[in-house]
Parts: sequence; C-alpha cells; structure tokens
Amino acid sequence: MENSVHTFESVWATLDRVAEQQAKTDRLMAEKMAKTDRQIAETDRQIAETNRQMEKTDRQISRLEKMIGGLSNNNGLFAEEYFYNSLDQGEKILLGEKFDKLVKSKIIEDENNRTRGELDIILINGKSVAIIEVKFRVRDKHVDKVMQKVKPFRKRFPEYQNHKVYLGLASMVFDEDIENKCKENGIAVIKQVGDNVVIYDENLKVF
Repeated sequence: MENSVHTFESVWATLDRVAEQQAKTDRLMAEKMAKTDRQIAETDRQIAETNRQMEKTDRQISRLEKMIGGLSNNNGLFAEEYFYNSLDQGEKILLGEKFDKLVKSKIIEDENNRTRGELDIILINGKSVAIIEVKFRVRDKHVDKVMQKVKPFRKRFPEYQNHKVYLGLASMVFDEDIENKCKENGIAVIKQVGDNVVIYDENLKVF
C-alpha cells in the first residue's frame, strides 16, 4: 500500500476547493434567504392590503347600517304619525267601546327613572285602556312584545288598575300568519286598507 504524500501544493489545492464549495454554499444560502425575505415582504404587503380592504368594507357596512337604521326609524315614525292621526280624526271604537282620550308615545320608567319601554298609542275612557303597538311592518316577535306591556303599564300607571286593558297592533304591512296570530291571542289588528284604516277586533281579549 502506497503512503499518501501531501505536498504544499496539494494541500493548498484542497483548501481552494473547500473554499470554493463554501463560497458556493454561501451564495445559495444568500439567494434562498433573499428569496424568503422577498416572499415574507410580499406576504406582509398582501396582509396589509387585506387589512385595508377589510377596514374599507367595515366602514361601508357601518354606513349602510346607519342608513338602514335611519330608514327604519323614519318608517316607524311615519307609521306612528299615520295611525295616530287616523285614530284621532275618526271614531275611536274597540269592541263597541268608544274612547274619548288619545295619548301618543308614553315612556314607561321604573322607580329609578330608567326607561323600560314605550307605549306608542294609548286609548282611554272611564273604564278601559287600549295599548296600541305601531310598526311599519309587523313581525312575529311584536305580537309577544305587545303582550308584555300590560304588567309594566299597570305598575307605572296605578290610576288605571281597575280599567280593562285591550291590546292592538297597528301596521302598514301585515302578513297573514301574523294577523292570524294576533286574532288568536285576542289582539286587535289595525291596518291600512287602501286609503282607510281598518280595525279587526272581533276576538278582542281583556288583559
């Protein structure tokens, strides 16, 4: 077996090859890191752009919600004014009873003066009270909501403790199933039919 003889030249050549390989490895690593940095920068840019788009969308949604809320409030005020004026100008009769007093938008507060509800329209005579909830378009939940107003009303206005209490829902738009639910629960249906306000109170219940 021959002994390897390392001359100065062979050792130097080996070191050159090692240095060249190391330099190549360093270049590849630098290129990969530069590529990774570019990808990270692009990802950050995309995230920032996505965030800007989301903020823009949130602002648009917020403006739309305000517009819809304003429109809904305007419709509700219009409906209240319409039914109040209609009842004020015509004969105020429910279940054959004539009411001689009409009250608009009465706030119900608790003992700490905190608002607990609002009565849109109240009809009053010497022995009965009719609480009318007004909506531009009545929903199923409004039927339950108006029935929950009797107890707070009696507590807030003890002078009517001995009065019979009737309930009514007034709306510009009444779906048939909700109208039927009102009638089943003994609640008067008050709605616009053509140019007139029509009251359905055949099954009116005393609450």
